[in-house]
Amino acid sequence: MAALFLTAEWRKLAMANYPVEPDALRRFVPASTELDTWLGQPYVSLVGFQFREVRIRGLRIPYHSRFPEVNLRFYVRYKDEGKWKRGVVFIREIVPLPAVSLVANTLFRERYISLPMRYVEVTDGSSLRAAYHWRYKGRWNGLAIVADSAAVPLAEGSKEEFITEHFWGYARTDSERTNEYQVAHPRWDVYPIREYQIDCDFRKLYGPEFADFTGRKPESVFLAEGSPVKVYSKTTITAVGAIGAR
Repeated sequence: MAALFLTAEWRKLAMANYPVEPDALRRFVPASTELDTWLGQPYVSLVGFQFREVRIRGLRIPYHSRFPEVNLRFYVRYKDEGKWKRGVVFIREIVPLPAVSLVANTLFRERYISLPMRYVEVTDGSSLRAAYHWRYKGRWNGLAIVADSAAVPLAEGSKEEFITEHFWGYARTDSERTNEYQVAHPRWDVYPIREYQIDCDFRKLYGPEFADFTGRKPESVFLAEGSPVKVYSKTTITAVGAIGAR
């Protein structure tokens, strides 16, 4: 197993999930992977969550241990020695800290950018509100959820289980090579949703393939509690037939 790179907590994961045509994702699919689907349908998820208690190789970095992230991601799988690994590919990841973007983009070849952000979490009796906001080119975007304050277990075989239980990250290096890293966490509980609001300029933030998400109702929205997580150092996969293929 690769060396442990990062430990943290991921908390209050707000997830809005959109079915998408496979052709919209083709140029983003890393070498050696293929689209992973729920009942034959690919999905893209807009996700906001809290990074907490961040440590890199066991070290706490001052002023960089707690911050929000918002990302747009989709789902792939990779067959390794006859077994499928189910993973995530990020279209873009947003954080408020430039140093986080620099490390992730340099070491993992991710697609981070740094923008002004804010996060609001309020529990009021039986209700919980979690809201993520980020400003891009002078415009505030947002993803906000109101849910029951008591979490419940994930349902076996549910779409929520499919969305949350992808334990690998994949990032395109070039046409033949892909970075792979493992993410380990326990099964998450989810909060029953009461209402949600999404205000996002998908075209400007993520490209023309996702323009019709703006104002479109997602197929599902949920809020997961999250947990401690472990992220392991990357390895590189080289496409079959290429020099140095794994």
